[in-house]
Amino acid sequence: MSVSFEPDHAASWYAATANPAAERPALEGEVECDVCVVGAGFTGISAALHLAERGLSVVVLEAVRVGYGASGRNGGQIVNSYSRDMDVIEAKYGAETARALGDMAFEGNRIIRERVERYAIDCDLTDGNLFAACNQKQLEGLREHQALWERYGYRELELLEGAALKREVNSDRYTGALVDHGGGHLHPLNLVLGQAAAVESLGGRIFEDSPVTGLEHGEPVVVTTANGQVRAERVVMAGNAYLKGVLPEIEGRSMPCGTQIITTEPLGEERARALLPNGLAVEDCNYLLDYYRLTRDNRLLYGGGVNYGGSDPADITAVIRPKMLKTFPQLADVAIDYAWSGTFLMTLNRLPQFGVVNGNVYYAQGYSGHGVTCTHLAGKLIAEVMHGQGERFDAFAGLPQLPFPGGRLLRVPLSAIGAWYYQTRDRLGI
Repeated sequence: MSVSFEPDHAASWYAATANPAAERPALEGEVECDVCVVGAGFTGISAALHLAERGLSVVVLEAVRVGYGASGRNGGQIVNSYSRDMDVIEAKYGAETARALGDMAFEGNRIIRERVERYAIDCDLTDGNLFAACNQKQLEGLREHQALWERYGYRELELLEGAALKREVNSDRYTGALVDHGGGHLHPLNLVLGQAAAVESLGGRIFEDSPVTGLEHGEPVVVTTANGQVRAERVVMAGNAYLKGVLPEIEGRSMPCGTQIITTEPLGEERARALLPNGLAVEDCNYLLDYYRLTRDNRLLYGGGVNYGGSDPADITAVIRPKMLKTFPQLADVAIDYAWSGTFLMTLNRLPQFGVVNGNVYYAQGYSGHGVTCTHLAGKLIAEVMHGQGERFDAFAGLPQLPFPGGRLLRVPLSAIGAWYYQTRDRLGI
């Protein structure tokens, strides 16, 4: 196994404004526990917290820092449902599967809010997000989206056109929008740091600078790092895009992808609110979408684009700034203070992959761009299945986990060709 990491967090606005957190020690020697969690991002920390709340002894192994990967670098948007919505799930996998997943589509959002309240986590939690249509076809899609979510009992959506839209987003780029009043946005690194502290308050142990070098199946499972071992009755593999060579059974079923974010200099409250008067987070409806929001210090945080395979562009600002100016040309004079990238894991069907290997090694991965909420749901479902309540976990585990066509060699170029096709459709409005 060979994985390279930077020694600390990416040089992001999130890292620059993170709440104080002491570095945890690296694992030394041998420890025992009920559950060993590999990866201290949202999936791993959510699972660890749910398990610790149920009284299990938990050890978390993190290769670098808590929240080092996508959980500490993403757009910070609380977006409900999955990367493929319930109508697609029903068409491909049947009404029963769609009902099961639909019943959980808004639960990750609720879990986040409950965690923030219970453990008093300071993470800039703000209500409201917005899906923006770039053409008439996308607007009709949003009407259908609203009707679909209402079929599943969710009634927090509001369709906007004309002047009502300009009161939320001061851009000429959009035809209409759908506001999710029950969604929101937050500081994701502070969220995961706060939940990690909650794990430790319940007796859980977190070791940083402890990349996993091997996993020996059995009873117990033995998880090895450079200087230590964890002997655990059960293991949760939550490395997502950063898990490589430890559990090869699941690696070929997904592909790491990179996305980039920039953050402007502080705009001042008046100028910031002129862009997004009510502080909603925004994402457009394109296949390769843009997403953005205001930060607590009145910067615009703007992201977009996908690099298949997870590689970084040579100049992130040069890639993302033109996207920002297409949406807000009034920011042409504004400096960019931060630019960073992050890697998420995409699956072929764009649905998350849950499962169990050899009876006691659990995994959840591949949220395909909808990880903030679904990771928190995954942690709860992992705790449930370990306590004999497996119906909801099994609803995800029963979804097909297909390899990318062409295997590792061709999955990147073939995905790029597919993305070019859909991007062309977006530009033509068809």
